Amino acid sequence: MAPPARHSSVVCALMACAATLLTGAPAHAHADAPAPTLRFGACPDSVPDPPAPERVACATLAVPLDWHHPEGEHLRIAVSRVRASGSPAERRGILLVNPGGPGGSGLPYAVTKRAKLPESVRRSYDIIGFDPRGVGHSAPADCGRMGGLFDGPGADPVPVGPRAERAHLRSLRRMADDCAAGAGGALPYLSTEQTAHDMDAIRAALGERRTSFLGVSYGSYLGAAYAAHFPRRVSRMVLDSVVGPEEWYDFDLRQTRALLRQRDVFFRWTAEHTGRFRLGDSPEAVRAAYLRVRTGLATRPVDGFGAAAFDRAVYRALGRTERWTGLADGLHAYLSDGDIGALRPTAPFDGPESRNYEAANRIVKCADGHAPTPRQVVADVRRLRRLDPQPVLTGIEASTCAYWHHRPAHRTRLGGPGAPPVLLIASAHDPVTPIGGAHRLRRLLPGSRLVTLHQDYSHGVFASRGNPCVDGAAAAYLVDGALPAADVHCAGPGLPEPRG
Repeated sequence: MAPPARHSSVVCALMACAATLLTGAPAHAHADAPAPTLRFGACPDSVPDPPAPERVACATLAVPLDWHHPEGEHLRIAVSRVRASGSPAERRGILLVNPGGPGGSGLPYAVTKRAKLPESVRRSYDIIGFDPRGVGHSAPADCGRMGGLFDGPGADPVPVGPRAERAHLRSLRRMADDCAAGAGGALPYLSTEQTAHDMDAIRAALGERRTSFLGVSYGSYLGAAYAAHFPRRVSRMVLDSVVGPEEWYDFDLRQTRALLRQRDVFFRWTAEHTGRFRLGDSPEAVRAAYLRVRTGLATRPVDGFGAAAFDRAVYRALGRTERWTGLADGLHAYLSDGDIGALRPTAPFDGPESRNYEAANRIVKCADGHAPTPRQVVADVRRLRRLDPQPVLTGIEASTCAYWHHRPAHRTRLGGPGAPPVLLIASAHDPVTPIGGAHRLRRLLPGSRLVTLHQDYSHGVFASRGNPCVDGAAAAYLVDGALPAADVHCAGPGLPEPRG
Protein backbone atom coordinates (compact mmCIF):
# COMPACT_ATOMS: atom_id res chain seq x y z
CA MET A 1 0.00 0.00 0.00
CA ALA A 2 1.04 3.59 -0.57
CA PRO A 3 1.63 6.05 2.27
CA PRO A 4 -1.53 7.16 4.09
CA ALA A 5 -1.44 10.57 2.42
CA ARG A 6 -2.44 8.97 -0.87
CA HIS A 7 -5.61 7.36 0.46
CA SER A 8 -8.75 8.84 -1.08
CA SER A 9 -12.46 8.70 -0.42
CA VAL A 10 -12.90 7.43 -3.97
CA VAL A 11 -10.71 4.37 -3.46
CA CYS A 12 -12.10 3.64 -0.01
CA ALA A 13 -15.71 4.01 -1.14
CA LEU A 14 -15.14 1.50 -3.90
CA MET A 15 -14.94 -1.46 -1.55
CA ALA A 16 -18.58 -1.02 -0.56
CA CYS A 17 -19.61 -0.62 -4.20
CA ALA A 18 -17.80 -3.79 -5.22
CA ALA A 19 -19.37 -5.89 -2.49
CA THR A 20 -22.19 -7.00 -4.76
CA LEU A 21 -19.74 -8.48 -7.28
CA LEU A 22 -17.43 -11.45 -7.20
CA THR A 23 -13.77 -10.58 -7.08
CA GLY A 24 -11.00 -11.48 -9.47
CA ALA A 25 -7.24 -11.73 -9.26
CA PRO A 26 -5.05 -8.73 -10.10
CA ALA A 27 -3.95 -8.67 -13.71
CA HIS A 28 -0.42 -8.34 -15.05
CA ALA A 29 -1.24 -6.19 -18.03
CA HIS A 30 2.21 -6.25 -19.62
CA ALA A 31 2.94 -9.96 -19.22
CA ASP A 32 3.25 -12.09 -22.34
CA ALA A 33 1.41 -15.03 -20.79
CA PRO A 34 -2.30 -14.58 -20.00
CA ALA A 35 -3.11 -13.87 -16.37
CA PRO A 36 -5.51 -16.00 -14.30
CA THR A 37 -9.12 -15.99 -15.41
CA LEU A 38 -11.60 -13.67 -13.72
CA ARG A 39 -14.20 -15.25 -11.47
CA PHE A 40 -17.58 -14.26 -12.86
CA GLY A 41 -20.85 -14.27 -10.97
CA ALA A 42 -23.95 -12.18 -10.37
CA CYS A 43 -24.21 -8.62 -11.70
CA PRO A 44 -25.53 -5.49 -9.98
CA ASP A 45 -29.16 -4.54 -10.54
CA SER A 46 -28.04 -1.83 -12.99
CA VAL A 47 -27.11 -4.53 -15.52
CA PRO A 48 -30.17 -5.86 -17.43
CA ASP A 49 -30.57 -9.48 -18.37
CA PRO A 50 -30.11 -10.31 -22.06
CA PRO A 51 -32.77 -12.34 -23.87
CA ALA A 52 -32.74 -16.02 -22.92
CA PRO A 53 -30.85 -18.27 -23.30
CA GLU A 54 -27.96 -15.80 -23.19
CA ARG A 55 -26.60 -14.73 -19.83
CA VAL A 56 -24.55 -11.85 -18.49
CA ALA A 57 -22.03 -12.31 -15.70
CA CYS A 58 -19.88 -9.84 -13.77
CA ALA A 59 -16.60 -9.73 -11.88
CA THR A 60 -14.19 -7.19 -10.46
CA LEU A 61 -10.49 -6.83 -11.15
CA ALA A 62 -7.88 -5.26 -8.87
CA VAL A 63 -5.66 -2.74 -10.68
CA PRO A 64 -3.10 -0.19 -9.46
CA LEU A 65 -4.39 3.29 -8.77
CA ASP A 66 -1.25 4.52 -10.56
CA TRP A 67 0.06 2.17 -13.25
CA HIS A 68 3.42 3.95 -13.14
CA HIS A 69 3.78 2.84 -9.48
CA PRO A 70 1.94 -0.50 -9.39
CA GLU A 71 3.21 -1.29 -5.90
CA GLY A 72 0.89 1.36 -4.42
CA GLU A 73 -2.83 1.46 -3.76
CA HIS A 74 -5.23 -0.59 -5.85
CA LEU A 75 -8.83 -0.12 -6.86
CA ARG A 76 -11.31 -2.52 -8.43
CA ILE A 77 -12.72 -2.35 -11.94
CA ALA A 78 -16.17 -3.82 -12.57
CA VAL A 79 -16.39 -6.04 -15.67
CA SER A 80 -19.36 -7.67 -17.44
CA ARG A 81 -19.45 -10.38 -20.09
CA VAL A 82 -21.96 -11.88 -22.50
CA ARG A 83 -20.42 -14.83 -24.31
CA ALA A 84 -20.45 -15.28 -28.08
CA SER A 85 -23.56 -17.11 -29.27
CA GLY A 86 -21.90 -18.89 -32.21
CA SER A 87 -19.90 -22.07 -32.46
CA PRO A 88 -16.26 -22.28 -31.27
CA ALA A 89 -15.15 -22.11 -34.91
CA GLU A 90 -16.94 -18.78 -35.32
CA ARG A 91 -15.40 -17.16 -32.23
CA ARG A 92 -13.06 -14.23 -32.87
CA GLY A 93 -12.17 -13.43 -29.26
CA ILE A 94 -13.33 -10.59 -27.02
CA LEU A 95 -14.82 -7.23 -27.98
CA LEU A 96 -14.47 -4.60 -25.28
CA VAL A 97 -17.09 -1.87 -25.57
CA ASN A 98 -17.33 1.66 -24.20
CA PRO A 99 -20.40 3.94 -24.53
CA GLY A 100 -18.69 7.33 -24.21
CA GLY A 101 -18.65 10.21 -21.76
CA PRO A 102 -16.20 10.54 -20.16
CA GLY A 103 -18.42 9.24 -17.38
CA GLY A 104 -20.60 6.71 -19.19
CA SER A 105 -21.17 3.41 -17.40
CA GLY A 106 -20.05 0.50 -19.56
CA LEU A 107 -21.12 -2.35 -17.27
CA PRO A 108 -24.69 -2.61 -18.69
CA TYR A 109 -23.44 -1.69 -22.17
CA ALA A 110 -22.30 -5.26 -22.79
CA VAL A 111 -26.00 -6.15 -22.79
CA THR A 112 -27.65 -3.06 -24.28
CA LYS A 113 -25.18 -2.49 -27.11
CA ARG A 114 -24.86 -6.17 -27.87
CA ALA A 115 -28.61 -6.36 -28.49
CA LYS A 116 -28.18 -3.89 -31.37
CA LEU A 117 -25.09 -5.43 -32.94
CA PRO A 118 -25.38 -7.47 -36.15
CA GLU A 119 -25.92 -11.16 -35.50
CA SER A 120 -22.59 -12.09 -37.07
CA VAL A 121 -20.79 -9.95 -34.46
CA ARG A 122 -22.82 -11.41 -31.59
CA ARG A 123 -21.94 -14.90 -32.78
CA SER A 124 -18.24 -14.06 -33.09
CA TYR A 125 -17.37 -12.19 -29.89
CA ASP A 126 -17.65 -12.31 -26.16
CA ILE A 127 -18.90 -8.78 -25.50
CA ILE A 128 -17.05 -7.26 -22.55
CA GLY A 129 -18.37 -4.19 -20.77
CA PHE A 130 -16.66 -2.37 -17.94
CA ASP A 131 -17.10 0.69 -15.80
CA PRO A 132 -14.02 2.87 -16.33
CA ARG A 133 -12.28 3.96 -13.15
CA GLY A 134 -14.25 6.74 -11.50
CA VAL A 135 -17.55 5.52 -12.96
CA GLY A 136 -20.42 3.39 -11.70
CA HIS A 137 -19.07 0.39 -9.78
CA SER A 138 -15.39 1.21 -10.42
CA ALA A 139 -14.31 3.69 -7.73
CA PRO A 140 -17.17 6.13 -8.45
CA ALA A 141 -16.08 9.76 -8.40
CA ASP A 142 -18.02 12.23 -6.28
CA CYS A 143 -17.59 15.99 -6.55
CA GLY A 144 -20.32 16.87 -4.07
CA ARG A 145 -22.15 20.07 -4.98
CA MET A 146 -19.79 20.75 -7.91
CA GLY A 147 -19.85 24.49 -7.41
CA GLY A 148 -23.65 24.57 -7.36
CA LEU A 149 -24.11 22.62 -10.62
CA PHE A 150 -26.99 20.62 -9.11
CA ASP A 151 -28.74 23.60 -7.56
CA GLY A 152 -32.26 24.24 -8.78
CA PRO A 153 -32.80 26.49 -10.59
CA GLY A 154 -29.11 27.44 -10.54
CA ALA A 155 -27.35 30.34 -12.20
CA ASP A 156 -27.76 31.14 -15.88
CA PRO A 157 -24.94 29.20 -17.58
CA VAL A 158 -24.39 31.95 -20.18
CA PRO A 159 -22.77 34.90 -18.36
CA VAL A 160 -23.52 38.34 -19.78
CA GLY A 161 -21.38 41.22 -18.59
CA PRO A 162 -18.34 41.48 -16.27
CA ARG A 163 -20.25 40.81 -13.06
CA ALA A 164 -21.83 37.60 -14.39
CA GLU A 165 -18.50 36.53 -15.89
CA ARG A 166 -16.80 36.87 -12.51
CA ALA A 167 -19.57 34.84 -10.90
CA HIS A 168 -19.15 32.20 -13.61
CA LEU A 169 -15.43 31.90 -12.88
CA ARG A 170 -16.12 31.64 -9.15
CA SER A 171 -18.48 28.73 -9.81
CA LEU A 172 -15.76 26.99 -11.85
CA ARG A 173 -13.30 27.47 -8.99
CA ARG A 174 -15.79 26.04 -6.50
CA MET A 175 -16.40 23.09 -8.81
CA ALA A 176 -12.66 22.35 -9.02
CA ASP A 177 -12.39 22.63 -5.23
CA ASP A 178 -15.33 20.27 -4.74
CA CYS A 179 -13.77 17.68 -7.07
CA ALA A 180 -10.43 17.91 -5.29
CA ALA A 181 -12.15 17.37 -1.95
CA GLY A 182 -14.26 14.48 -3.27
CA ALA A 183 -11.58 12.59 -5.21
CA GLY A 184 -8.68 13.30 -2.85
CA GLY A 185 -5.45 11.53 -3.79
CA ALA A 186 -7.12 9.71 -6.70
CA LEU A 187 -7.67 12.96 -8.62
CA PRO A 188 -4.67 12.65 -11.01
CA TYR A 189 -5.26 8.95 -11.70
CA LEU A 190 -8.84 8.92 -12.98
CA SER A 191 -7.53 9.54 -16.48
CA THR A 192 -7.90 8.07 -19.95
CA GLU A 193 -4.29 6.89 -19.94
CA GLN A 194 -4.76 4.96 -16.70
CA THR A 195 -8.03 3.51 -18.01
CA ALA A 196 -6.22 2.28 -21.14
CA HIS A 197 -3.92 0.31 -18.84
CA ASP A 198 -7.00 -1.05 -17.05
CA MET A 199 -8.31 -2.25 -20.42
CA ASP A 200 -5.14 -4.19 -21.00
CA ALA A 201 -5.42 -5.68 -17.54
CA ILE A 202 -8.94 -6.86 -18.42
CA ARG A 203 -7.59 -8.42 -21.63
CA ALA A 204 -4.89 -10.28 -19.74
CA ALA A 205 -7.24 -11.40 -16.96
CA LEU A 206 -9.55 -12.89 -19.57
CA GLY A 207 -6.65 -14.94 -20.93
CA GLU A 208 -6.58 -13.22 -24.33
CA ARG A 209 -3.39 -12.23 -26.13
CA ARG A 210 -5.19 -9.49 -28.08
CA THR A 211 -8.45 -7.61 -27.80
CA SER A 212 -10.90 -6.06 -30.23
CA PHE A 213 -12.62 -2.84 -29.22
CA LEU A 214 -15.75 -0.82 -30.05
CA GLY A 215 -15.73 2.71 -28.67
CA VAL A 216 -18.42 5.33 -29.25
CA SER A 217 -17.87 9.07 -28.75
CA TYR A 218 -15.40 9.36 -25.83
CA GLY A 219 -14.91 5.63 -26.37
CA SER A 220 -13.13 6.52 -29.62
CA TYR A 221 -10.67 8.67 -27.65
CA LEU A 222 -10.15 5.83 -25.18
CA GLY A 223 -9.59 3.36 -28.03
CA ALA A 224 -7.02 5.65 -29.65
CA ALA A 225 -5.21 5.89 -26.30
CA TYR A 226 -5.18 2.10 -25.97
CA ALA A 227 -3.80 1.77 -29.51
CA ALA A 228 -1.04 4.24 -28.61
CA HIS A 229 0.05 2.39 -25.49
CA PHE A 230 -0.63 -1.22 -26.54
CA PRO A 231 -0.49 -1.33 -30.34
CA ARG A 232 0.47 -5.02 -30.45
CA ARG A 233 -2.50 -5.96 -28.28
CA VAL A 234 -5.08 -4.58 -30.74
CA SER A 235 -6.88 -7.09 -32.92
CA ARG A 236 -9.74 -5.10 -34.55
CA MET A 237 -10.93 -1.68 -33.50
CA VAL A 238 -14.03 0.32 -34.46
CA LEU A 239 -14.12 3.97 -33.38
CA ASP A 240 -17.59 5.46 -33.84
CA SER A 241 -18.57 9.15 -33.61
CA VAL A 242 -14.97 10.15 -33.24
CA VAL A 243 -13.55 12.67 -30.78
CA GLY A 244 -10.73 14.62 -32.38
CA PRO A 245 -7.16 14.44 -31.05
CA GLU A 246 -7.14 17.91 -29.51
CA GLU A 247 -7.20 19.20 -25.95
CA TRP A 248 -10.55 18.61 -24.31
CA TYR A 249 -11.24 22.32 -23.94
CA ASP A 250 -10.62 22.89 -27.64
CA PHE A 251 -12.90 19.96 -28.45
CA ASP A 252 -15.63 21.42 -26.25
CA LEU A 253 -15.46 24.71 -28.16
CA ARG A 254 -15.69 22.92 -31.51
CA GLN A 255 -18.72 21.05 -30.26
CA THR A 256 -20.39 24.26 -29.06
CA ARG A 257 -20.01 25.89 -32.49
CA ALA A 258 -21.37 22.74 -34.15
CA LEU A 259 -24.38 22.81 -31.82
CA LEU A 260 -25.13 26.37 -32.94
CA ARG A 261 -25.21 25.17 -36.55
CA GLN A 262 -27.37 22.22 -35.57
CA ARG A 263 -29.82 24.45 -33.70
CA ASP A 264 -30.24 26.55 -36.84
CA VAL A 265 -31.09 23.33 -38.73
CA PHE A 266 -33.62 22.52 -36.01
CA PHE A 267 -35.20 25.96 -36.38
CA ARG A 268 -35.53 25.48 -40.15
CA TRP A 269 -36.93 21.97 -39.72
CA THR A 270 -39.50 23.16 -37.19
CA ALA A 271 -40.57 26.02 -39.46
CA GLU A 272 -41.03 23.59 -42.36
CA HIS A 273 -43.51 21.70 -40.16
CA THR A 274 -45.29 24.75 -38.81
CA GLY A 275 -48.68 23.07 -39.09
CA ARG A 276 -47.48 20.39 -36.65
CA PHE A 277 -45.60 22.50 -34.13
CA ARG A 278 -47.17 26.00 -34.47
CA LEU A 279 -43.97 27.80 -33.48
CA GLY A 280 -43.68 29.92 -36.62
CA ASP A 281 -43.43 29.53 -40.37
CA SER A 282 -39.84 30.77 -40.68
CA PRO A 283 -36.56 29.94 -38.91
CA GLU A 284 -36.53 33.47 -37.49
CA ALA A 285 -40.01 33.03 -36.01
CA VAL A 286 -39.08 29.70 -34.45
CA ARG A 287 -35.91 31.19 -33.01
CA ALA A 288 -37.96 34.01 -31.48
CA ALA A 289 -40.28 31.44 -29.90
CA TYR A 290 -37.29 29.51 -28.58
CA LEU A 291 -35.84 32.66 -27.01
CA ARG A 292 -39.19 33.48 -25.38
CA VAL A 293 -39.12 30.08 -23.70
CA ARG A 294 -35.57 30.47 -22.46
CA THR A 295 -36.08 34.04 -21.28
CA GLY A 296 -39.25 33.03 -19.47
CA LEU A 297 -37.57 30.15 -17.66
CA ALA A 298 -34.50 32.25 -16.84
CA THR A 299 -36.71 34.98 -15.36
CA ARG A 300 -39.26 32.75 -13.65
CA PRO A 301 -38.21 29.10 -13.26
CA VAL A 302 -40.92 26.45 -12.99
CA ASP A 303 -40.45 23.97 -10.13
CA GLY A 304 -36.69 24.58 -10.14
CA PHE A 305 -36.49 24.24 -13.93
CA GLY A 306 -34.66 27.34 -15.15
CA ALA A 307 -32.21 28.46 -17.82
CA ALA A 308 -29.55 25.88 -16.92
CA ALA A 309 -32.00 22.97 -17.03
CA PHE A 310 -33.45 24.28 -20.31
CA ASP A 311 -30.01 24.46 -21.91
CA ARG A 312 -29.26 20.90 -20.77
CA ALA A 313 -32.51 19.73 -22.38
CA VAL A 314 -31.63 21.51 -25.64
CA TYR A 315 -28.09 20.12 -25.59
CA ARG A 316 -29.42 16.59 -25.22
CA ALA A 317 -32.09 16.98 -27.90
CA LEU A 318 -29.87 18.52 -30.56
CA GLY A 319 -27.59 15.47 -30.64
CA ARG A 320 -30.26 13.03 -31.88
CA THR A 321 -32.86 13.99 -34.48
CA GLU A 322 -35.42 11.56 -33.03
CA ARG A 323 -35.58 13.92 -30.04
CA TRP A 324 -36.45 16.98 -32.09
CA THR A 325 -40.19 16.38 -32.04
CA GLY A 326 -40.15 16.25 -28.25
CA LEU A 327 -38.15 19.49 -28.05
CA ALA A 328 -40.46 21.34 -30.43
CA ASP A 329 -43.52 20.02 -28.59
CA GLY A 330 -41.97 21.13 -25.31
CA LEU A 331 -41.40 24.66 -26.60
CA HIS A 332 -45.02 24.87 -27.75
CA ALA A 333 -46.40 23.44 -24.49
CA TYR A 334 -44.53 26.00 -22.40
CA LEU A 335 -45.65 28.91 -24.58
CA SER A 336 -49.24 27.64 -24.54
CA ASP A 337 -49.76 26.96 -20.83
CA GLY A 338 -46.41 27.01 -19.02
CA ASP A 339 -46.08 23.20 -19.08
CA ILE A 340 -42.45 21.99 -18.84
CA GLY A 341 -43.25 18.27 -18.79
CA ALA A 342 -41.91 17.61 -22.29
CA LEU A 343 -38.71 19.56 -21.56
CA ARG A 344 -37.91 18.03 -18.19
CA PRO A 345 -35.76 14.87 -18.41
CA THR A 346 -37.22 11.59 -17.19
CA ALA A 347 -34.15 10.87 -15.02
CA PRO A 348 -33.35 13.52 -12.38
CA PHE A 349 -30.27 15.57 -13.15
CA ASP A 350 -29.26 15.50 -9.50
CA GLY A 351 -29.67 11.71 -9.12
CA PRO A 352 -26.70 9.51 -8.14
CA GLU A 353 -25.92 8.33 -11.69
CA SER A 354 -26.01 11.84 -13.08
CA ARG A 355 -23.88 13.20 -10.25
CA ASN A 356 -21.29 10.49 -10.86
CA TYR A 357 -21.34 11.15 -14.61
CA GLU A 358 -20.82 14.90 -14.23
CA ALA A 359 -18.03 14.41 -11.70
CA ALA A 360 -16.20 11.76 -13.72
CA ASN A 361 -16.55 13.84 -16.87
CA ARG A 362 -14.71 16.82 -15.40
CA ILE A 363 -12.12 14.74 -13.56
CA VAL A 364 -11.15 12.72 -16.64
CA LYS A 365 -11.02 15.73 -18.94
CA CYS A 366 -8.86 17.68 -16.52
CA ALA A 367 -6.55 14.70 -15.98
CA ASP A 368 -5.98 14.21 -19.72
CA GLY A 369 -4.18 17.36 -20.81
CA HIS A 370 -3.61 21.07 -20.58
CA ALA A 371 -6.11 23.52 -19.13
CA PRO A 372 -7.36 26.91 -20.32
CA THR A 373 -6.70 30.02 -18.28
CA PRO A 374 -9.60 31.87 -16.64
CA ARG A 375 -8.98 34.77 -19.02
CA GLN A 376 -9.26 32.40 -21.98
CA VAL A 377 -12.55 31.00 -20.64
CA VAL A 378 -14.07 34.47 -20.48
CA ALA A 379 -12.70 35.45 -23.90
CA ASP A 380 -14.18 32.33 -25.47
CA VAL A 381 -17.59 32.92 -23.90
CA ARG A 382 -17.56 36.41 -25.36
CA ARG A 383 -16.45 35.06 -28.73
CA LEU A 384 -19.27 32.53 -28.75
CA ARG A 385 -21.78 35.21 -27.83
CA ARG A 386 -20.61 37.24 -30.81
CA LEU A 387 -21.43 34.23 -33.00
CA ASP A 388 -24.83 33.97 -31.33
CA PRO A 389 -26.05 36.01 -28.34
CA GLN A 390 -27.64 32.90 -26.81
CA PRO A 391 -25.28 29.93 -27.28
CA VAL A 392 -25.63 26.55 -25.55
CA LEU A 393 -22.55 26.26 -23.34
CA THR A 394 -23.57 23.06 -21.54
CA GLY A 395 -20.86 20.93 -23.16
CA ILE A 396 -17.86 23.08 -22.21
CA GLU A 397 -17.08 20.94 -19.19
CA ALA A 398 -13.30 21.40 -19.51
CA SER A 399 -13.57 25.06 -18.54
CA THR A 400 -13.47 23.75 -14.96
CA CYS A 401 -9.87 22.72 -15.61
CA ALA A 402 -8.86 26.39 -15.41
CA TYR A 403 -8.85 25.97 -11.62
CA TRP A 404 -7.86 22.31 -11.37
CA HIS A 405 -5.77 21.24 -8.39
CA HIS A 406 -3.49 18.91 -10.35
CA ARG A 407 -1.89 19.74 -13.68
CA PRO A 408 -1.03 16.67 -15.79
CA ALA A 409 2.54 16.50 -17.02
CA HIS A 410 1.55 15.65 -20.60
CA ARG A 411 -1.37 15.21 -22.95
CA THR A 412 -2.94 11.82 -23.46
CA ARG A 413 -1.09 10.03 -26.25
CA LEU A 414 -3.38 8.91 -29.10
CA GLY A 415 -2.62 6.62 -32.02
CA GLY A 416 0.84 6.77 -33.53
CA PRO A 417 2.86 5.05 -36.26
CA GLY A 418 3.01 1.80 -34.30
CA ALA A 419 -0.77 1.51 -34.02
CA PRO A 420 -2.60 -0.76 -36.47
CA PRO A 421 -5.12 0.63 -38.98
CA VAL A 422 -8.65 0.81 -37.55
CA LEU A 423 -12.17 1.52 -38.81
CA LEU A 424 -13.52 5.00 -38.08
CA ILE A 425 -17.23 5.80 -38.40
CA ALA A 426 -18.85 9.25 -38.46
CA SER A 427 -22.13 10.98 -39.19
CA ALA A 428 -21.64 13.85 -41.64
CA HIS A 429 -23.55 16.38 -39.48
CA ASP A 430 -23.04 15.03 -35.97
CA PRO A 431 -22.95 18.11 -33.69
CA VAL A 432 -21.65 16.26 -30.62
CA THR A 433 -18.50 14.87 -32.25
CA PRO A 434 -18.14 16.85 -35.49
CA ILE A 435 -16.77 14.80 -38.39
CA GLY A 436 -13.60 16.87 -38.62
CA GLY A 437 -12.39 15.02 -35.53
CA ALA A 438 -12.47 11.72 -37.43
CA HIS A 439 -10.34 13.16 -40.21
CA ARG A 440 -7.80 14.54 -37.73
CA LEU A 441 -7.58 11.33 -35.70
CA ARG A 442 -7.14 9.25 -38.86
CA ARG A 443 -3.87 11.05 -39.53
CA LEU A 444 -2.58 9.49 -36.29
CA LEU A 445 -3.74 6.02 -37.34
CA PRO A 446 -2.08 5.43 -40.73
CA GLY A 447 -3.92 3.09 -43.08
CA SER A 448 -7.25 3.44 -41.31
CA ARG A 449 -10.54 3.74 -43.19
CA LEU A 450 -13.48 6.09 -42.60
CA VAL A 451 -17.13 5.14 -43.00
CA THR A 452 -19.24 8.29 -43.43
CA LEU A 453 -23.01 8.35 -43.03
CA HIS A 454 -24.11 11.24 -45.24
CA GLN A 455 -27.42 13.11 -44.86
CA ASP A 456 -27.41 12.31 -41.16
CA TYR A 457 -27.53 14.71 -38.21
CA SER A 458 -27.24 12.42 -35.18
CA HIS A 459 -24.63 11.20 -32.72
CA GLY A 460 -23.84 7.47 -32.63
CA VAL A 461 -23.87 5.52 -35.89
CA PHE A 462 -22.86 1.83 -35.87
CA ALA A 463 -25.62 -0.43 -34.54
CA SER A 464 -27.48 2.73 -33.65
CA ARG A 465 -28.86 4.41 -36.77
CA GLY A 466 -30.05 1.16 -38.37
CA ASN A 467 -28.14 1.85 -41.57
CA PRO A 468 -27.34 -1.39 -43.46
CA CYS A 469 -24.39 0.16 -45.30
CA VAL A 470 -22.66 1.25 -42.07
CA ASP A 471 -23.54 -1.84 -40.09
CA GLY A 472 -22.52 -4.16 -42.91
CA ALA A 473 -19.11 -2.54 -43.36
CA ALA A 474 -18.35 -2.61 -39.63
CA ALA A 475 -19.59 -6.17 -39.16
CA ALA A 476 -17.55 -7.45 -42.12
CA TYR A 477 -14.43 -5.87 -40.66
CA LEU A 478 -15.01 -7.19 -37.15
CA VAL A 479 -15.82 -10.72 -38.30
CA ASP A 480 -13.43 -11.12 -41.24
CA GLY A 481 -10.66 -8.73 -40.16
CA ALA A 482 -10.22 -6.98 -43.49
CA LEU A 483 -10.54 -3.21 -43.69
CA PRO A 484 -12.43 -1.84 -46.71
CA ALA A 485 -10.18 -1.16 -49.69
CA ALA A 486 -11.16 2.51 -49.54
CA ASP A 487 -13.28 4.86 -47.47
CA VAL A 488 -16.97 3.93 -47.43
CA HIS A 489 -19.76 6.43 -48.16
CA CYS A 490 -23.27 5.55 -47.01
CA ALA A 491 -26.54 7.34 -47.75
CA GLY A 492 -28.27 8.55 -44.60
CA PRO A 493 -31.93 9.18 -43.76
CA GLY A 494 -31.98 12.97 -44.00
CA LEU A 495 -34.05 14.96 -41.56
CA PRO A 496 -36.89 13.08 -39.88
CA GLU A 497 -40.62 13.41 -40.22
CA PRO A 498 -42.22 14.70 -36.99
CA ARG A 499 -43.57 12.03 -34.68
CA GLY A 500 -47.18 11.98 -33.57
